[in-house]
Amino acid sequence: MTLTAPLIDIPFDLRHTCWFCAEPCNDSFQYHANSHTPHPSLAVPACKECLKLAKKHKLTSIWECQIAVKDELMRIYAKHLAIGINWTEQELIDSEFSCKVFEGFKKSGWMMYLIARDRVNAHSWSISIDGVPLDIEERETSFDFDGVKYSSLSKAIKHYSETLGLDKHFLQAIVSQVGRNRFAYAVRLCRINIASNKRTKQEVLKDLSLEQGEELSDSTWF
Repeated sequence: MTLTAPLIDIPFDLRHTCWFCAEPCNDSFQYHANSHTPHPSLAVPACKECLKLAKKHKLTSIWECQIAVKDELMRIYAKHLAIGINWTEQELIDSEFSCKVFEGFKKSGWMMYLIARDRVNAHSWSISIDGVPLDIEERETSFDFDGVKYSSLSKAIKHYSETLGLDKHFLQAIVSQVGRNRFAYAVRLCRINIASNKRTKQEVLKDLSLEQGEELSDSTWF
């Protein structure tokens, strides 16, 4: 049975605030550490959407998970964010949209942009547990592999998944199990199972967790 991870310290003025995107929330994301994780198991407050994304993008630390969640929010709300690129607030106010569809866009478009922008730009507070801060020296999120420096492990996974036609979520799950230092092994294992069905991939992940003496997370990768 998986034990409940301790909740990180929450500043008084940020109670019920998502650690990932700063939206109101009443839930938490349980990050259970593996042997290679540079921090202990912990839980962070999370809104429903970020909780769902975090479970699919655990990676090898809470900070890498955070970057992956931000990347997904940018992808999901790309159209909302584009409003701020193509328009200014005043231009929307002055626009001559008249039909019902465009009239709705005129009224709510800028607000949609601001909400999406603020969620993506939200700065998470520093992590401490019972007053003890985590070692910020471990907060390394860039990733070097095969002569290329990626801004994050999430970006490296995306690149290799798209380049080699791999199952992105399966690759992420393997990396979460074996750690960033065995990225080449994770890619190789993913390529070997490129045509495998979900059940076979689940067995691979189960074998990996047993091999490392760790409990497979109850959050699925698909």
